[in-house]
Amino acid sequence: MALGSFITALKVVPWGDVITAAPAIVKGARKMFSRTEDEPAPVVPPGADPNERLRLLEVRLQEMADREQASAKLIAALAEQNAAVVDAIGVLRARARWLVALNAVLLVLLAAGLVLSYGRFSGG
Repeated sequence: MALGSFITALKVVPWGDVITAAPAIVKGARKMFSRTEDEPAPVVPPGADPNERLRLLEVRLQEMADREQASAKLIAALAEQNAAVVDAIGVLRARARWLVALNAVLLVLLAAGLVLSYGRFSGG
């Protein structure tokens, strides 16, 4: 029963969308993390020319804005995939409830059939 539910879960997830979006998400995540690890932030020397300091601060601010935008896109893509998985889980829960109800009805019918057959074949 658990294996059947697992297979159903795999069928409900929109794998085409997940597989299509996965390379872009991985690429974005690698790009975002490689930028934060590889590129040291430009140091603004305290005694430098104010125009040079301003230019370096503007460059740093733009890099931070770019990183924030990349992070927002990555988070949005992950949220969309998460929403698809949550929807699939909701469908599976509804199907599981339906199967439990169906099994209960079948169990009652089986018990009634056993009682009737026992009465018929026991001579009663």
